Amino acid sequence: MIEADKHPHVRGFGMASARSRARLISRLEQLGIGDERVLEAMNRVPRHMFVDEAMTSRAYDDTALPIGYGQTISQPYIVAQMTSLLLADGVPDHVLEIGTGSGYQAAVLAELIDTVYTVERIKPLYDQARRRFAELGYRNIRSREARDDVLGLPSYGPFDVILVTAGAETLPTSLYEQMAEQGRMIVPVGATGGGQRLVVVRRQGQAFQREDLDPVSFVPLIEGHD
Repeated sequence: MIEADKHPHVRGFGMASARSRARLISRLEQLGIGDERVLEAMNRVPRHMFVDEAMTSRAYDDTALPIGYGQTISQPYIVAQMTSLLLADGVPDHVLEIGTGSGYQAAVLAELIDTVYTVERIKPLYDQARRRFAELGYRNIRSREARDDVLGLPSYGPFDVILVTAGAETLPTSLYEQMAEQGRMIVPVGATGGGQRLVVVRRQGQAFQREDLDPVSFVPLIEGHD
């Protein structure tokens, strides 16, 4: 885990970053994010380091931003919501994120969890995220490039929580066997452009219980193919 503002002057953003982060945290509290662990973690992560330099001035707006290759860095409120859900049953030991993207969600998780596995299918994003993790000193993030024929990281499981940061048209049941006993999966499910909902799946033995939560909007999940 890294110290707060360990790199406060990267890209010359300086103390403006700290002030902007503080305003964002206040906004998240107003929107109902009440888990202090999540708010503190997001206050420590320099989101401006996870966007293109041209987007730096918008890095702490509560909005999704493009990161290239048809992908986005998620809206901070959604990151906070999904992270709060991940912590709802206590701090998990073994977490998998599917869809590294910019690396921002993984960095937030790394502030809270001992070891975070994250997998990305788009190689330029994978390479870029790895560089960011190294630059910011995140040694507890295990970044992997996705295999074409596999969704997730079955050889590293089972996982206490699987966090999917892209929208699946249908529930990705192929991930069920990567969930630990009493494990959970948090995943957006539904058609892109409307109808997606955040879904929590809980495993009890070979039984899986689904709970549909709030409407969300994510880019499509790129699934493996044979």
